[in-house]
Amino acid sequence: MISYLKGIVAGVQTVSPNRVILTLEVNGMGYDLQIPQRLANQLTNTGNVVQIFTHYQIREEVPILYGFSSPSERDLFRHLLSVSGIGAALAIALLDTLELPELVQAIVAANTQILIQAPGVGKKTAERLCLELKGKLIEWRKSAGFFVATGGPAPGILEEVQMTLFALGYTAHEVSHALHVVSEDIGLPKDAYVEDWIKQAIAHLSNSEVVHNS
Repeated sequence: MISYLKGIVAGVQTVSPNRVILTLEVNGMGYDLQIPQRLANQLTNTGNVVQIFTHYQIREEVPILYGFSSPSERDLFRHLLSVSGIGAALAIALLDTLELPELVQAIVAANTQILIQAPGVGKKTAERLCLELKGKLIEWRKSAGFFVATGGPAPGILEEVQMTLFALGYTAHEVSHALHVVSEDIGLPKDAYVEDWIKQAIAHLSNSEVVHNS
């Protein structure tokens, strides 16, 4: 089985909104790999040498290679595929919506509200993800070399804070990161008022936008 490919970026093509193809030249041969948009954003220069970790799948007798930026991302993709009703398209959508630690945290904490921000993932699918993967990911995250952050509002407050921030147009990644910062760096208590969590999160997000745009 192909574990990884190391070669030259020959091109990146967006075939459809949820299907991005990387053509990688390896020893004079061109391999087409379907990759997450997040990885495509990192492959900005044609001609660069990169190492891509792969997953090989045969669907309807057609072989498909999927490519990922790290072994951990590839392995989490495989965990997602093991859940009933989760295909490659939904798995990639989840990987594109949240960064790796945030996605694992959402599943382990059964945070369905953040999971349904991924295109195509409904509430029942999110609940099934949490039910089938929580135990596996608690163990896997240790061997993968990272630990899920525990920061954030108490469960009874979390959903209301998230819904407000989503309604303001912030992405799942932005919301997840902001709540972690407010908890860990600012030190807001888990059981603080909903309004305080929202106020502090918006302040952090607004400051991040100013820095990004300056």
